[in-house]
Amino acid sequence: MARIEHYHDPDAPQANSIVVAVSVFVRDAQGRVLLIQRTDNGLWSLPGGGQEIGESVAQTAVRETREETGIDVEVVGMVGVYSDPNHVVEYSDGEVRQQFSLCFRAVPVSGEPTPSDESTAVRWVARDELGNVDVHPSTLLRINHGYEERSDPYIG
Repeated sequence: MARIEHYHDPDAPQANSIVVAVSVFVRDAQGRVLLIQRTDNGLWSLPGGGQEIGESVAQTAVRETREETGIDVEVVGMVGVYSDPNHVVEYSDGEVRQQFSLCFRAVPVSGEPTPSDESTAVRWVARDELGNVDVHPSTLLRINHGYEERSDPYIG
């Protein structure tokens, strides 16, 4: 399913849904962040996705990271809550979702970067290499907040 990100776009369609979703800022021992190249829009992103009934949001973070990257992680904190109503995601089936994402901080436990149905590529990216990959501004905001290691989570 195709996906178009509208970020502070006055011509964006009106949101018609909101879903609890997570994104996961995973940093390895070298300080690199784990990114996937999404199959639905080609952009590089943090792993993540929607919460399923019967799981906690931390379990969602672990499951989605494993599914999309092949890396098992342990959730160790929270980067922030991202709910900007001026960020909507338009899907080819007519859904227009207002962003609502809980971004968790996690550390890798095991596994090797492995693409999935949702990721055409998976790699560890050094902070100074972020300008060389096509990352959406809302994802870059989360990555920057993750690197800041704030004492309190971002709420916005």
